[in-house]
Amino acid sequence: MATVEFKGNSFEVDEDGFLQRFEDWNPDWVEYVKETEGIKEITDEHQKVLDFLQDYYKKNGIAPMVRILSKVTGYKLKHIYELFPSGPGKGACKMAGLPKPTGCV
Repeated sequence: MATVEFKGNSFEVDEDGFLQRFEDWNPDWVEYVKETEGIKEITDEHQKVLDFLQDYYKKNGIAPMVRILSKVTGYKLKHIYELFPSGPGKGACKMAGLPKPTGCV
């Protein structure tokens, strides 16, 4: 298990860089992932996706399917990829502190 040190925080991550424990998520994690993903600024649209992912995970214990994410946020898949260049699974779920979604490449 690897550890990421960022702004005085230690985050335990899996081999793909996803948080090991959702409870360890904090706003500094967003800043860390933002930098690694090449995202310049977290907009309200980014935040809407992150909030939905976290709420869904807290209620269901898994990440939502992409079509549910798209339907609830109102963002087409193409737009989600514009917000999170590595995609809803790898980029958005990682930033939201969720474990790597099943079937995510």
